[in-house]
Amino acid sequence: MTDAPLNLFNSLTRQLEEFRPVHEGEARVYSCGPTVYNYPHIGNMRAYVFADVLGRTLSWKGYELTHIINITDVGHLTDDGDAGEDKMEKMAAAKAQSIWDIAKHYTEAYWADVKALNIREPAKWSVATDYIDEMIDFAKGIADRHCYELDTGLYFDVSTVADYGRLARAVTEEGEGRIDTVEGKRNAADFAIWRKTPAGETRQMEWDSPWGKGAPGWHLECSVMGEKLLGFPFDIHTGGIDHREIHHPNEIAQNQAFCGCGGLDVATHSGAKIWMHNNFLVERSGKMSKSSGEFLRLQLLIDKGYHPLAYRMMCLQAHYRSELEFSWAGLGAALTRLKRIVMAAEKLQDASARDASHPKFAALRDKFAAAMSDDLNTAVALVSLEEALAMKKVDASVKRAVIEEMDQVLGLGLFGLTRTDLRIRPSDARITEAEIEAELFRRKEARVAKDFAASDAIRESLADSGVEVMDGDPLGWEWKL
Repeated sequence: MTDAPLNLFNSLTRQLEEFRPVHEGEARVYSCGPTVYNYPHIGNMRAYVFADVLGRTLSWKGYELTHIINITDVGHLTDDGDAGEDKMEKMAAAKAQSIWDIAKHYTEAYWADVKALNIREPAKWSVATDYIDEMIDFAKGIADRHCYELDTGLYFDVSTVADYGRLARAVTEEGEGRIDTVEGKRNAADFAIWRKTPAGETRQMEWDSPWGKGAPGWHLECSVMGEKLLGFPFDIHTGGIDHREIHHPNEIAQNQAFCGCGGLDVATHSGAKIWMHNNFLVERSGKMSKSSGEFLRLQLLIDKGYHPLAYRMMCLQAHYRSELEFSWAGLGAALTRLKRIVMAAEKLQDASARDASHPKFAALRDKFAAAMSDDLNTAVALVSLEEALAMKKVDASVKRAVIEEMDQVLGLGLFGLTRTDLRIRPSDARITEAEIEAELFRRKEARVAKDFAASDAIRESLADSGVEVMDGDPLGWEWKL
């Protein structure tokens, strides 16, 4: 089933390309991780669901996967265009806490979301502040040919590398218009790779360097950790589509400078063979962010009674390169679909998985493989999973092996879930499950006795407590909070 060539969309070339590893039998992947100054919102987490599916697919294809996700605890400014305050310093000041405590708290919160979404841990979580010496050495190695110094720091001259901005397709002054001007910069797109601490100020995070005391620029860490942990060129670099416009072009420019590479007609000159980007999660008010509307973090979904894997299902239902609109109704529909799948899988709990290569499942396994090999088309792959679960008159052990194989890629953890697991009690619920079940039992008795007035009264009383009774629900779920 896994023999179909894996074709992935390369943002650098804007075309589908067959995955051919740099090192035979290996897949080396770097994913831009979170800046740990706040809780991640669910739009942030879409990037890691996507990267997880990519990694699972590569493992399923038989590659030895080395996946790196970085933790940004220094250097990321409030404006991605290299301007504003350091996000970490700003939050530490606002909370009146140590920046190290801020980083620890929000890193652990991010890891909790990773676990809740059944995202596999990478080979390494690389923390930016663990690589300061390597960042300084990297900057020293390219400074003479590619950088210049201002009072505010060491800046990279983007005119010194070929094809700057090709990834973003934004190489004009107009395209760089949202980057704030810094006095003395040679080009609007030039960016800091080392920021000096202003005279008379002290940062919580600052280090000595040849350019004065200060801290690295945000873009530097990914170039350094990618090279140190995976080696240039590595196979795939992933991130959100917002990184495609500034962060990744700047990272690529640094990689070209470090390697002494030429233009980007040769993709490996960028530091990676393939650059992949997931699209935004959007709500009706526009692109999701931490500053717009209700802060949609994973815990809020759980507090409202939605299992976190309903959000993973929601992500899988859309192609990673398409915008995904978030709505509570859509999340509810994803949860209902997940319930149906879990109920079908529960029937196979007592079966021992046997060889999945049974001829009855051959066409479905091929359909699944073709979908995942076609740039990770999880939406079609999900249908294949459901069709396999619906197959009649087949050996349960074979069916379980097929489902396990598909779930290995989709990552829903079906055989570790039950219907009960998916029933999450909302944080503001005013009634216990035992009380609900007791009232439902009374209501059933009233309906058997054809006392419909009593039945309706119980239903209305439950509704007042936030319980929706779902008569005739095909899932067999009789209520929800």
